[in-house]
Amino acid sequence: MTSIAEFSTDDFFRFQHVNLDIFTENFGVSFYLQYLATWPDLCYTAEGPDKRVAGYMYGKAEGNGKEWHGHVTAVTVGPQYRRCGLAKLLMNELEERSDKIFDGYFVDLYVRVSNTAAVEMYKGMGYTVYRTVLQYYDGNEDAYDMRRPLSRDVDRHSLETDKRVVTTQELRPTM
Repeated sequence: MTSIAEFSTDDFFRFQHVNLDIFTENFGVSFYLQYLATWPDLCYTAEGPDKRVAGYMYGKAEGNGKEWHGHVTAVTVGPQYRRCGLAKLLMNELEERSDKIFDGYFVDLYVRVSNTAAVEMYKGMGYTVYRTVLQYYDGNEDAYDMRRPLSRDVDRHSLETDKRVVTTQELRPTM
C-alpha cells in the first residue's frame, strides 16, 4: 500500500531515483528547500510498502484575487510505480490541500506538449488546456498550461482567457 508523507529534508537522499526520466525537471537543492520552507503543506512524497519514495509532489500557492491558486511545480512517479494511479493520488492530494488549506480558485500546471500520456491523464482528471506557452522548456519545447477549477470557482471563471498562446516573457513572475 502507498501512503502520503510530508516531504522532509531527509527525502533529498531518498528521491533522486524518481527523477531519472526525460519528462522530469530537476532542480537544485536550494530550490527544493525554498519550496519546503515556504509551502510545506504542498510538498510531500508517496511511499511504497517498503518505505521507498515512489513519487513526490512539489507545489505552491500563488496569485492574487481570483487568480489565487495552487500550482503543481513538480509531480513525478518512479518508473516501476507508473500506471498504478499514483500520480492521480498525488494530484488529488494537492487539489484537496489547495482547496481546503489555501482556499484557491483552481490548480494549474505546465506539461510538455509532447508528453501525451501525462496530458491525457490530466484531461481525464478534469484539467483543460488553458493556453500554450511557447518555448517554455529547455530545448525550446512548448508547454500546455492546464487548469482545473476548485470549489471556490463556482462559475469556472478560471478557465476563461482571451489569449490561448503566450510566450514565457508574458508569464508573470510568481516567486
